[in-house]
Amino acid sequence: MKANGDCNSQNPIALIAEAGFDNVRVPIRWSTHAQSTPPFQIEEKLFERVDWVIEQAKANGLVAVINMHHYEEMMSDPTGHTERFLALWRQIAERYKDEPESVIFELLNEPNGTLNANLWNKILPQALAAVRESNPTRAIIVGPVQWNSIGYLYTLQLPKDPNLIVTFHYYEPFQFTHQGAEWVNGANAWMGTTWDGNASQQAAITTAFDTAAKWTAKNKRPLYMGEFGAYSKADMASRALWTAFLAQAAKERDISFSYWEFGAGFGVYDRAANRWNEELLQALLQ
Repeated sequence: MKANGDCNSQNPIALIAEAGFDNVRVPIRWSTHAQSTPPFQIEEKLFERVDWVIEQAKANGLVAVINMHHYEEMMSDPTGHTERFLALWRQIAERYKDEPESVIFELLNEPNGTLNANLWNKILPQALAAVRESNPTRAIIVGPVQWNSIGYLYTLQLPKDPNLIVTFHYYEPFQFTHQGAEWVNGANAWMGTTWDGNASQQAAITTAFDTAAKWTAKNKRPLYMGEFGAYSKADMASRALWTAFLAQAAKERDISFSYWEFGAGFGVYDRAANRWNEELLQALLQ
């Protein structure tokens, strides 16, 4: 049971641990805090912020997933940014090489756009090799293209590395989970979409998860649902029901998971009121 990280006036890491979660996934936009030319140095201030998160996670008994988030240039020009991508990971890996195994690296959030399966399958082993220079056995999370789509797991060509975890993200049905989302064209037209857990709605999810479970059994890799969530403009009853069904479906198939996210538009925590959204919390911790 996990929750992605975010900022709060209180210590969000402690809140997440106290609630009963065991992992915090930390989305980090390294690319906006690093040089654009060699040696692509990452700003020390960003490292210090990440240091704090890792220390807090350790102090509170949480696994910390350190990922590379919103590297948009990799999506539009993957070939042109491969050198920089690898340099960033060499720095991150070197910085945290002495951290315990409770610190996990996630190579790239939601490959998409021009970064197609063919290119990603060429870049992925290079990134893995860059990390392995200083972290020979650390667990590393990798996922497929099309925004880590569960339907694209089959496109992944995984290197022969025993310490890989494969991730996917799940936001289906999209018109329910993203109704009213300001960044999605036409999302206002979906307002009022509900999820009541009828047979056809459940079947769509279980079919996708069963296919994923077969994939992971065939490839002998642990599977991790790194993101799932329904936007706050959906009604809370539907959000909680959908969240609970997904969490249970994952547990039944030995799929670990991380909810998106702590305290913003999809949040399980209400930062303005300084309290948990109890329906969502119980859906995740059932």
